[in-house]
Amino acid sequence: MNAFFQLKPQHYLADTFADFAVQALLDEVRLSPKPALVDARSSGAHQDLTLNLMEQSAESLRNMFVAMSLAAAQHGEISQALREQIGQLGREGEQAMLAVTGGVNTHRGAIWALGLLVTAATLLPQGTSAEEVCLCAGQIAQLEDRAVTAKATLSHGQMVLHKHGKQGAKQQAQQGFPAIRQHALPQLRHTRQRSMREEFARLDALLAIMQHLDDTCVLYRAGLNGLKRMQQGAGQVLALGGYASLAARRELYLLEIDLLRLNASPGGAADLLAATLFVDQVERFQGE
Repeated sequence: MNAFFQLKPQHYLADTFADFAVQALLDEVRLSPKPALVDARSSGAHQDLTLNLMEQSAESLRNMFVAMSLAAAQHGEISQALREQIGQLGREGEQAMLAVTGGVNTHRGAIWALGLLVTAATLLPQGTSAEEVCLCAGQIAQLEDRAVTAKATLSHGQMVLHKHGKQGAKQQAQQGFPAIRQHALPQLRHTRQRSMREEFARLDALLAIMQHLDDTCVLYRAGLNGLKRMQQGAGQVLALGGYASLAARRELYLLEIDLLRLNASPGGAADLLAATLFVDQVERFQGE
């Protein structure tokens, strides 16, 4: 018998969800053209990132996602112990990532979002919707990790939160990823229904996130002016018909020029696009 089928169910599920998470990260970074982000064309607004480095980083997180899923299967329900175990696994995964990238932060935000979503997907039964995975992840995120002390170094998102009173990745997760549930998934499905190419649907989903997200990566790099340009520009591209429209593509080109000039990379939106692609794949898998 093929060894693949000899795996215990929980190991099969953990491997499957880890594959989905890594593939979501790879699909996100390879998607082009993304404004001011690393893609198949260029490094966008990032001087220290390349497509190859991002791909290596994504692959380095596979074992972490497997371990998180197995932890969820072992606990079987949301608990403080599970929250703190996946928190420790996330920190270990971050160290593995930094070892591969030479200390460059490539996927710290994605570790947070996708780690929660992999855990949530494992806890939920077959037939689960993408929205339900997001809401379950939000319940996990609401539990504080007691191993993280108040003395920990503030992230860029936390710095922005203090300066501008905006919410960061932590709050987005604790609210059940509203950017994904309310904007990215509906746009992804809408563009698909118009018989457009899958890349168009994914680019439109990214734009829907950019239109509504207070992206702390942009805020940190370009302040409120940069955030306003990103949100209004993304909204205009969608209003012109999304990426399938020639007029919208021209608008996207102009938006990218401005974001590059401002050194404003919507990295938070990119993380949430990867998370969107993951829960979308989980929904299709669970529905089989």
